[in-house]
Amino acid sequence: MRLFEGTAWDRPPTCGRCGKLEAECTCPPIVAAKELIPPQKQTARLTVEKRKKGKLVTVIRGLSAEANDLPALLTRLKNSCGAGGAIEEDALEIQGDQLNRLQTILGEIGYKVVAR
Repeated sequence: MRLFEGTAWDRPPTCGRCGKLEAECTCPPIVAAKELIPPQKQTARLTVEKRKKGKLVTVIRGLSAEANDLPALLTRLKNSCGAGGAIEEDALEIQGDQLNRLQTILGEIGYKVVAR
């Protein structure tokens, strides 16, 4: 008896739409409905805000969630700044006063940057 005999991992993979083996399937590939807007056509608005207990947070607004991969962008910005951050509603928040560093990084990516 094999280890996975009789389980889903014992059977060859099949197409979820037509039920044929993946090698025999002729279904067209699924295209992602989400189309991203290039950074050159977007403007990022940066501000530094004070939160509870005097903590500073750099907030990035003006980037729509539908036209961007905000989680990937947030991860890249957090790694570059060496700080934490979060996505709050339609804004990205990076801990600390990171205004100059974020202006440089977003400019390198290709975004138009407006700092207040």
